[in-house]
Amino acid sequence: MTILVTGATGRVGRHVVQQLVNRGAQVRVLVRDPAKADVPAGVEVAKGDLLDIDALRSAFKGVRTLLLLNAVAGDEFTQALITLNVARESGVDRVVYLSVFHAERFVNVPHFAVKCGAERMIQQMGFSATILRPAYFIDNDLMIKDVILNHGVYPMPIGGRGVAMVDARDIAEVAAIELVRRDQAPGKLPLETINLVGPDTLSGADAAAIWSDALGRPVVYGGDDPAGFEQNLAAFMPKWMAYEMRLMAERYVTDGMVPEDGDVARLTRILGRSLHAYRDFADQVVAGAKQA
Repeated sequence: MTILVTGATGRVGRHVVQQLVNRGAQVRVLVRDPAKADVPAGVEVAKGDLLDIDALRSAFKGVRTLLLLNAVAGDEFTQALITLNVARESGVDRVVYLSVFHAERFVNVPHFAVKCGAERMIQQMGFSATILRPAYFIDNDLMIKDVILNHGVYPMPIGGRGVAMVDARDIAEVAAIELVRRDQAPGKLPLETINLVGPDTLSGADAAAIWSDALGRPVVYGGDDPAGFEQNLAAFMPKWMAYEMRLMAERYVTDGMVPEDGDVARLTRILGRSLHAYRDFADQVVAGAKQA
């Protein structure tokens, strides 16, 4: 049967599609603009979005398994619930959902609360489902690399408790493994929740030290200032979103994103390899800057 992937052109989704193709799965993607969908050969492309009911119904024809990946947006919750309802009415009974680490705890942060609500709907609707809860994405820090490289400051206010930053490629590969496992199962499998974390839990000072080592010169941590973070973000994104990012940063500072016992070992076992490390990311960025 076909696996439908939403969010297929994003930083995680595009890796998921390639991983599924590598595993011989039949894949269909739902995209707003098929002309811009750069997908591997053999992948079906369906036009539409998560609020287009007719397009959803058409995209779900012949589908048994869904990857629900929808980005932070003002109507994210509506998108998720509409998609889940149309999936169920279309006979789709297997779902992998990209949620977020601490979804049930950081409920003052809108997109965490949204994902917590979607998790509950998946459970109550009786899907055979895997809920994936990624921590902070390593490649979030691409948007601050110029500050690090040019000013010697690591500006992301992630605090001192530690954040288990995870690579998008690791997220995608686990998602693909779970999609295939669900899709090929002869019947309904129990609901599972998997925390997606990196191999190291880093504070702001730890991240700055990694960059210092990679660059061979001092990089300092900019400090725990979610309010200043909001002000900087508001210059290039909607103010509601910048405020939401501030709320998230405040929870990094007060709570961190610390893995549970066994999380790293579980992921290593699922993947059959080591997890990508933040240090490798920093080294790649520095190497790319030297070549530019």
